[in-house]
Amino acid sequence: MLLTTTPQIEGKKITRYYGIVSGETIIGANMFRDFFASIRDVVGGRAGSYEHVLREAKQTALRELEEQASAIGANAVVGIDLDYETVGANGSMLMVTAAGTAVWIED
Repeated sequence: MLLTTTPQIEGKKITRYYGIVSGETIIGANMFRDFFASIRDVVGGRAGSYEHVLREAKQTALRELEEQASAIGANAVVGIDLDYETVGANGSMLMVTAAGTAVWIED
């Protein structure tokens, strides 16, 4: 399954459009990560634990999008858009959504 943010794939022809597919995930950041991230914000540096959570959430959303596209017969998803939002009390949770158009591509 080919996933891309572009509306077309160079060298490939889109022969069928299946429609919009999406994947969503919500991940909570625990209080210890919050605490250490706030310390790191004061002293500088990257917040590695948050970066890990962001990557994990993005991969989960893309995996769900891919599964949905595969289930309807597509072999690619084009025009993927990733959106990140904080939700919950005091923004304690991270929501990642991935949406795109499921298609069939040929050479």
